[in-house]
Amino acid sequence: MTMPSICIVSDSTALFPNPVFKGRGQVLLLPAAWQDGQSSVERLKAADFPVSLKGAEAPALATPSQAEFEDLFRSVGAKYDGVLAILHSSKFSPAAERAQEAAQVLHGTVPVRVIDSHTVSLGLGLIVQAAAAAAEGGMPLPELDLYARGLIPKIYGMLCIPGLTYLQRAGHVNPSQAIVGEYLDILQVFTLDNGELVPTQKARNARHLVDILVEFLSEFFHLEHIAVMQGAPSFEQETRGLRERLNEERPGIPISEQIINAPFASLIGPRSLGIFALAN
Repeated sequence: MTMPSICIVSDSTALFPNPVFKGRGQVLLLPAAWQDGQSSVERLKAADFPVSLKGAEAPALATPSQAEFEDLFRSVGAKYDGVLAILHSSKFSPAAERAQEAAQVLHGTVPVRVIDSHTVSLGLGLIVQAAAAAAEGGMPLPELDLYARGLIPKIYGMLCIPGLTYLQRAGHVNPSQAIVGEYLDILQVFTLDNGELVPTQKARNARHLVDILVEFLSEFFHLEHIAVMQGAPSFEQETRGLRERLNEERPGIPISEQIINAPFASLIGPRSLGIFALAN
């Protein structure tokens, strides 16, 4: 008797704390597609984006249509026993909603479960990695769905986003907030609350930003992993200070670091710093 094979589908904003992980061969990432006829731009890097959209332009990420998700699920379903789509927070795009609509159309023909992860980037990657390992271990689709959903409340995120004009384009802040914030060079810090960016503090300088991040992580007693999303250009001073503080105050906790990718950079700006924690 062969074990059920499940394909984990995720989107292009996902970053993996560990690029090589158990079950990686069962993970399918949607390729990034861009609005305004820019879909041919395939090899964009976060460093290719301007730090601000004030007086500049940058490609905007396109969301797959319901029909595109249907085609994808049919294609994947022909090769696997089931499909689990784990997508970024619906507060950033309607991707999860459109995928859910496609799954309902295919109900009874292709076994598909869709999850709004309520996170993004490395937070999304942490969930996908764990689900992929469970899928490779033979966990059937209904149990895998419940397992992945059970991880969502254990993922916490905090983001420092200076590029407020990107958030304006995405509808997270109004134009006056974006213009004034960038003019004053404000380091606005947000937490991810139920998948939504919630402004919490404004960092005065690099040291204060590190203090904010460390204080955020200090709220969690049992940390399993800390994933740092570095910006482009990077926050070298802040990241170095953060690592030093964490090694002193939370020794032994695995810390990974990845550079923001182009799809997520198109949503929040390339020069953004984030931390994502898996906690119990």
